[in-house]
Order: sequence, then C-alpha cells, then structure tokens
Amino acid sequence: MIAWISRFVDKLSEFLAHRKGLLPLIGLLLIVLNLILQFLPPMWLASSNLFLHIGLIIAILGLMLAWAL
Repeated sequence: MIAWISRFVDKLSEFLAHRKGLLPLIGLLLIVLNLILQFLPPMWLASSNLFLHIGLIIAILGLMLAWAL
C-alpha cells in the first residue's frame, strides 16, 4: 500500500512539475463556477459556497507547489 502511494505521489509530482499553472487555474475555475451558481435559484451548493472554498484551497496549494517545484 505504501509503495503504491509513493509511486502515485512520484507520478503526480512529475506531472505537475511541467504544468505549474494547472492547479491555480482549476481553483480559479471553481471560484468562477461558484460565482455563476450565486445567480441561479437558491440551492445548497450556492448557499454553502462549497466551490469557492474548494477552489481557494486548490489555488493556494497550486501556487505553493509551483513555487516549490
């Protein structure tokens, strides 16, 4: 199990090393999606701002990874 996780992390870091802006871009897209959901009829996703929070976390992690890689 630990060997599988290690191989997965190695492949993921190799993939993200060549695409440094991918995670911040995905985070920004989730934030824009949350903005669009605010204008639709009220629903749980819009009222909880779930995509806003997840997008912000992904964008910050992506910037930190891009800086480290």
